[in-house]
Amino acid sequence: MTLLVEAKQKLGAFSLDAGFSSEGGVTALFGRSGSGKTSMVRIIAGLAKPDHGRLEIDGEVLVDTQKRIFVPKHRRRFGYVFQEGRLFPHLSVRQNLTYGRWFAPKTAQLAEFDRIIDMLGIDALLDRRPGGLSGGEKQRVAIGRALLSAPRLLLMDEPLAALDEARKAEILPYLQRLRDEMATPIVYVSHSVAEVAQLADKVVMMAAGRVEATGTPSEILSLPSADRREAGAVLSGIVQRVDPAHGISTVGLSAAVMTVPSARLVAGQSVRVHIPERDVMVATIHPQGLSALNIIEGLVSAIEPDREGMARIHIRSGDDIVLARITMLSVERLELAIGKPVFAVIKTVALER
Repeated sequence: MTLLVEAKQKLGAFSLDAGFSSEGGVTALFGRSGSGKTSMVRIIAGLAKPDHGRLEIDGEVLVDTQKRIFVPKHRRRFGYVFQEGRLFPHLSVRQNLTYGRWFAPKTAQLAEFDRIIDMLGIDALLDRRPGGLSGGEKQRVAIGRALLSAPRLLLMDEPLAALDEARKAEILPYLQRLRDEMATPIVYVSHSVAEVAQLADKVVMMAAGRVEATGTPSEILSLPSADRREAGAVLSGIVQRVDPAHGISTVGLSAAVMTVPSARLVAGQSVRVHIPERDVMVATIHPQGLSALNIIEGLVSAIEPDREGMARIHIRSGDDIVLARITMLSVERLELAIGKPVFAVIKTVALER
């Protein structure tokens, strides 16, 4: 699947002038509130018409303002999942799900129903009404309804934004399964670094109605303009060992190993590890007597001071780069310089399968 989008739209004082391409997988539109993410996905869905623009999927032109082409939303065969489930309250979960089938082409296989129910873990909910479901359960049903319409593209507009942390943790594994087991390409809108790090194959970072950068999660989340609270490195590795007794697993990186808090993995499994730069300390000698489980040896490859008396330190270990944000005073005291051997002391790690 190839998606090409270019759109210009004036909305009061806000101006959208952005474009991107997607080649399948999960493409995340990432940025702070008001950056234009939802405006862009509404244009893709056909819920809004750009003042100027073009939308093309697999060579089929859906929007071309110059040629006055605008295919209505019901003919685009796109699924849409909103922040809230928007289920029909008077219908059971089963009826909500089968409603999506009305929009599926006749060639869609009925066997997909059982597969999607199993993948989303909603078999036990089929006879219940939406009013008795948790927020996470409602969103899983909404995703199932969208998938049962057999969409050629799934649009997800901050589907976890209305959930608390416990419900987000509940639904994220199902989104990961959706990404890994379904062939449906996804455009995923989010302002959460954690969600983007865990789910995205490609990230389109937006700000003030413009595209600032595109790249992999590792490339985009390491940029200084990413959310500073969660900005950091995203590293790929392979699970080497699992220790159920202590609830941890060992992940092999390119030149180091990390211990992560999860015993639900399988040896040989590919995972991503998100390391926030604010949770990394830098030492010039190997520290002793620490509770931190992960200490990675490497070389300083870059030092990026900012205007707030802080600096971002790039520490290269094999093919991986770990980021640390420390004060310039610490840079001077440690006499940090390019090529200097250091140890990255990592306090917290977020794991993604």
